[in-house]
Amino acid sequence: MNENIKQQLGKIKEYWESRSRKQKAIGVGAFTFFVIALSFLVFFTTRTTMAPLYSELSPSEIGAVKENLEGRGIAYEITEGGTAILVPEEAVNTIKVDLAAEGLPQAGTIDYSFFSQNAGFGMTDNEFNVLKLDAMQTELGQLIQGIDGVKKANVMINLPQQQLFVTEEAEQASASIVLNTDPGYEFGEKKIKSLYHLVSKSVPNLPVENIVIMNQNFEYFDLEGSGSSFAGDGYAQQMAVKKQIERDIQRQVQSMLGTLMGQNKVVVSVTADVDFTQENREENLVEPVDEENMEGIQISAQRITETFTGDAANAGGPPQAEEAGDTATTYMAGANGTGDYERNEETINNEVNRIRRQITESPYKIRDLGIQVMVEPPTADDPESLPQQNIDDIQQMLGTIIRTSVDKGYNVDLTDQALEEKIAVSVQPFNGKITFEEETSSAIPWWIYVIGGVLLLIIGVLVFMMVRRRRAEEEEEFEEELAVETEDILTETEGSTRRKQLEKMAKEKPEEFAKLLRTWLSEE
Repeated sequence: MNENIKQQLGKIKEYWESRSRKQKAIGVGAFTFFVIALSFLVFFTTRTTMAPLYSELSPSEIGAVKENLEGRGIAYEITEGGTAILVPEEAVNTIKVDLAAEGLPQAGTIDYSFFSQNAGFGMTDNEFNVLKLDAMQTELGQLIQGIDGVKKANVMINLPQQQLFVTEEAEQASASIVLNTDPGYEFGEKKIKSLYHLVSKSVPNLPVENIVIMNQNFEYFDLEGSGSSFAGDGYAQQMAVKKQIERDIQRQVQSMLGTLMGQNKVVVSVTADVDFTQENREENLVEPVDEENMEGIQISAQRITETFTGDAANAGGPPQAEEAGDTATTYMAGANGTGDYERNEETINNEVNRIRRQITESPYKIRDLGIQVMVEPPTADDPESLPQQNIDDIQQMLGTIIRTSVDKGYNVDLTDQALEEKIAVSVQPFNGKITFEEETSSAIPWWIYVIGGVLLLIIGVLVFMMVRRRRAEEEEEFEEELAVETEDILTETEGSTRRKQLEKMAKEKPEEFAKLLRTWLSEE
C-alpha cells in the first residue's frame, strides 16, 4: 500500500517537474480560484440570516433578553449601540412569543401593572406615593408616544402635598413634558389642544395653564387662547399680545438659524417693547384736485364784460329808473366833455376733494426690539471653529428683522451702532442640552466588507501571478542567451587549449610532434 502511494506521489512529482513555469503558474491560479469560489459558496449557503428581535430598548432590557437567549442556547447579535438585538430570522416570531410569556423585556420604569403584581401590606405611604407618581409619569409618556409625530416622551409631574387642614382652594399640580418629535413634523392647533387636554385630564388638579410642552429643539407647543381678539385693555391681554409677538419672532429666528447652524446648535430669546396706546380720531380734509397748481375742477364759470363811450349832452337827463315827480334824488349831468365806462366780472365755481376719515389706530405697535442669540460652534470646545464671517452674517440678518419689525411712526434712527446695541450673539458650548437615545445603524453591511476584501485578495493574487509569469519568461530568455554565449566561449576555449598543447609538444618533444603530424597527414 505504501509502495503504491509512493509511486503515485513520484508520478505526480515527476509530472509537476516536467511542466514549464507558465503551466505551473496557471495550475496554481486555477486551484486558488477554485478554493476561493468553494469557500464563498459554502459561506453563503450555510450562514445564518439575522433579523431584529427588539430595537430601541434600554441597556437593562437588552441585558435581560441576552441572558434569556444564552440560557436557551440561541445565537444573537447586539447592534445599534446596545439598543437592539438580532436573532436568526426563522426563529424571530417563536422567540418573541416565548419571551412575552416570561414577561420580557421588562422596562426599567414602573407602570400601573406593578401594583397588581406586587400588592402587599408592607408598603408605606411615602413609598406608595413615589411609585404612584412614577407609574403615572410612565403611563402618560406611553400615551403621548402613541400620537403621530412623537417618537419618545419624557414626563415630569409635580403633585402638591396633602395639607393637614382643609382649604377653600385646592392646590394645583404642574407638568413638564419634553417630546422627541420626527424631523419636519408639524403639529397643528387641533393636535396641540388635544395634547394639552390629554395631560390635563390624566392628572388630578392639573389645569391647562400649568402644563409646559416642548420638543428636543427647544420649541414650545403653546396652547392658543380661546379668543383671537385682545380688545381689552387689561394687563393680562397686553402681556398675552406681547408674548405672542415675541414668540412669533423667536420662532422665525430659531427656524432660520436652526436651518443654517443646526436645530440643536442655536437658542434664541426675543424681548419686545409694545405700545398699547389706542387712538380714535376724525379728519375732515379739503384738498385741491390739481396739487401741483393748487386748483380744483371747474364745474361752472360766468364772465360779464361792459364797455360805454359817449359825450356829456347825451348823458344828461334823469335816470330811467326814476320817475319825473321824484325830487328826492336828482341826476346831474356833466356840462361838457366825454366819458368812457368799462366793467369786467368773472365768477368761477371750482370743485375740490373733500375727505372725511375716521381713524382707529392699532394699539399694538412695536416701539423697540431686542434679540439675543446663543450659538454653539461646530466644535463645541473650540469657539474659534465658528468663523467670524458667520457671526457677522447672523448679526446682519437679525438687524434686518429689527428694521422691518419696529414701527416707523416712532422715527427711530436705526443706525448700525444702534442695531449693535439691540443684538447680542454669544458663541459658547451648550452644557445643558436635552439628549435622546438615537437609533444608530450601520450604513454598509459587514458582508460587503468581506466580499470587498476577498475581491482585493483575488486581484492581488492575479497581479502577483502575472508579475511572476513575466519574470519567469524573462529568466528563460536570459538562460537561453547565457547558454548560447557559454557554448561559444567553450568552443573558443577548447581550440586555444589544443593549440597551446601542440606548441608545447613541438618545443619539448619534437620527435613525437613529428610522428603526430605524419599520422594526421596519412589519415587525410
